[in-house]
Amino acid sequence: MNNIEQTLSIIKPDAVERNLDNEIKEMFISNGFKITKEKKIQIEKSEAENFYKVHETKPFYNDLCSYLSSGPIVVMILEKENAVLKNRELMGATNPKDAKEGTIRKKYGISIDKNSVHGSDSKENAKIEIDFFFKD
Repeated sequence: MNNIEQTLSIIKPDAVERNLDNEIKEMFISNGFKITKEKKIQIEKSEAENFYKVHETKPFYNDLCSYLSSGPIVVMILEKENAVLKNRELMGATNPKDAKEGTIRKKYGISIDKNSVHGSDSKENAKIEIDFFFKD
């Protein structure tokens, strides 16, 4: 029995600004992900605060929210077997310096903040995050 899951992926402002969205999408596709929905949007800081509510108590929360709302982003639903875990492996470590060769963050990330992509960290959060951006 296969374990097809969905996960949310965001191509962050630093990558969109550098016109990397198509290259990053290609990396997902060549790694067996199906992009079932996508859209390019710009969100308000208040929406970013809502989205990152889980990090509310962390010192980087405000900067994270400012950054995510600083420019256009591409939000996508990725689908594949074990999508949440596989997406996290493909993204690489949060800090691009620590990310493995061949990962998105190693290739495109600028810094721990401007690390080009976001991906859900659990199946539960994937559902919440997908609903956040793709309410029907």
